[in-house]
Amino acid sequence: MKDILQKLEESRALAHQGGGEKRNAAQHSKGKLTARERVELLLDEGSFEEFDMFKTHRCTDFGMEKQKPAGDGVITGWGTVNGRMVYVFSQDFTVLGGSVSATHAEKICKIMDMAVQNGAPVIGINDSGGARIQEGVDSLAGYGEVFKRNIMASGVVPQISLVMGPCAGGAVYSPAMTDFIFMVKDSSYMFVTGPDVVKTVTNEQVTAEELGGASTHTKKSSVADGAFENDVEAIAEVRRLIDFLPLSNREKPPVRPFFDSVDRKDMSLDTLVPENPNTPYDMKELILKLADEGDFYEIQEEFAKNVITGFIRLEGQTVGVVANQPLVLAGCLDIDSSRKAARFVRFCDAFEIPLLTLVDVPGFLPGTGQEYRGVIKHGAKLLFAYGEATVPKVTVITRKAYGGAYVVMSSKHLQGDLNYAWPTSEIAVMGAKGATEIIHRADAGDAEKIAQHAADYEARFANPFVAAERGFIDEVIMPHSTRKRVSRAFASLRTKKITTPWKKHDNIPL
Repeated sequence: MKDILQKLEESRALAHQGGGEKRNAAQHSKGKLTARERVELLLDEGSFEEFDMFKTHRCTDFGMEKQKPAGDGVITGWGTVNGRMVYVFSQDFTVLGGSVSATHAEKICKIMDMAVQNGAPVIGINDSGGARIQEGVDSLAGYGEVFKRNIMASGVVPQISLVMGPCAGGAVYSPAMTDFIFMVKDSSYMFVTGPDVVKTVTNEQVTAEELGGASTHTKKSSVADGAFENDVEAIAEVRRLIDFLPLSNREKPPVRPFFDSVDRKDMSLDTLVPENPNTPYDMKELILKLADEGDFYEIQEEFAKNVITGFIRLEGQTVGVVANQPLVLAGCLDIDSSRKAARFVRFCDAFEIPLLTLVDVPGFLPGTGQEYRGVIKHGAKLLFAYGEATVPKVTVITRKAYGGAYVVMSSKHLQGDLNYAWPTSEIAVMGAKGATEIIHRADAGDAEKIAQHAADYEARFANPFVAAERGFIDEVIMPHSTRKRVSRAFASLRTKKITTPWKKHDNIPL
C-alpha cells in the first residue's frame, strides 16, 4: 500500500512540474508565471480541485507516442474566489507549447459543461501555440467543441478570458466569444494571422506587438477589455471583477457590506456642470461620488473614451454604469462608443445587473467617415440593447440630451424605469443655435433677431421642464442628492418583473 501511495505522490509531483525546471525557468525569464502558479494565485489558497491531471493525448503520428506528458498541456478544475465557486483552465506553454490537442480540448469542454450545469463562472487562462499540428483535423475538431461550449454558456454563466501569452489563429475565437478579455502588456498577443503571413499576403511589415498586442486590442480594435502590467496584476483585477458578478443567470449579483451612507450628500456636485454649456467636465467624478466608497471598476477604459462603462455598488449591490464623457468628443455617440456601450448593456441584462445611465450627449458624431462606416446600424445596436433590457434602468441627465441620442440613452421611451434630470439639463431636438437657424431661416441676415430668437429658444427648451411636463422625466433633482435618489430608485425596483412576447431570439442589428 505504501508503495502505491508513494507512486501516486511521485506521479503528482511529475505532473506539477509541467514541462520541467528548464522550461519553467524560461517561462519566468519572460516575466510570465507558470500555468499552475497562475491558478494558485487566482483561486483562494487551498481551494483548487484539479481534474484530469494524468490525462494524455492519443496521437501516434510523427513520434508523438514517445511524448505523452501528464495533463496534456492544460490544467483544469474548480476552486473559489473569495469563497465563491469558479471553474478554471490554464494552458501550460511549457508542455508542448500549450498546443491544443483533442484531449486538451476535452479537458476544457469538461469543466465548461460542469460550469453550465452547476452555475458558476468559467475563467480561461490562454497561453498556447495554437492547434497541435501533429494531430491535424482532430485538434481543429477540439477547437470546434470548445467554441460550441462558449456559445452555449453565453448568457448562462460569466466567461472571462485571461490572455497571458500567444493566442493565434483559430484559438482567438474562443476568447472572442467570452464576456471579458484581459491581456498582459508586452507578453500577450492575439491575431488570426501572424506577422509572417501578413507580410507574405499583403507585403505589410508589422511586429507581433503592433499586430495583436495589448495596446492594439485595448485602444484600436476593442477586442480586449483591459491590459495590465504583469500576470500578478491581471489576476488580482480578475478576482476583483468576479466580486461584482453573479455566479450565473439564475442568481443575483453578490451583496457586499458597505460603510457609505445612502443619504450622503455631495455639495460639490452642484457645481460639477460648468456655466458655459460648451465647457467640458469629467463624468468620472460623478460616478466616483455616487459609488459606495468611490469604488468603480471600469471596462474598456482605453477604447471609445467618449462613453464610460463599468461597475459600481450602491447599497452593496452591483450596478452597471454607462455614461457619456464630455471630455472626449464632447460626449457625442459614434460607432465605437455605441458598440462598446451596447455590448456592456447586453451583458448586464443577461446577468440581471441593474443599469445606471448618466447622460450628457449633444448627439451622434457627424461626418462622412461615420456615415460610410454605418453609424446608423451601429447606433441602432445601443438603441436595441437598451430597448430590450428588462433589468432595472435608472437614468440621470446632467446637461445635454439632444435629438436621437437623447432617446437612445435609456430614455423613458425605451422603458427606462426612473428618469431623473438635473436643473442644468437641456432636453431638446438640438441646441439653440442650430434650431434657431432652421426655424427662423427668414431672419438669417439679421444678427440681432437671430440672437433674440436663440435666447427665446433657450428660455423655452434649454431646461428639463418641458420633458417633465410630458412625464418623460420623473423628477428634476438636486445634483447633491443624486446618490440618495438613485439608490432609492434601485431599491424600489428590486422586485421588477417584465413579460415580453415569446420569440426564439431577437435579431439585433449586428
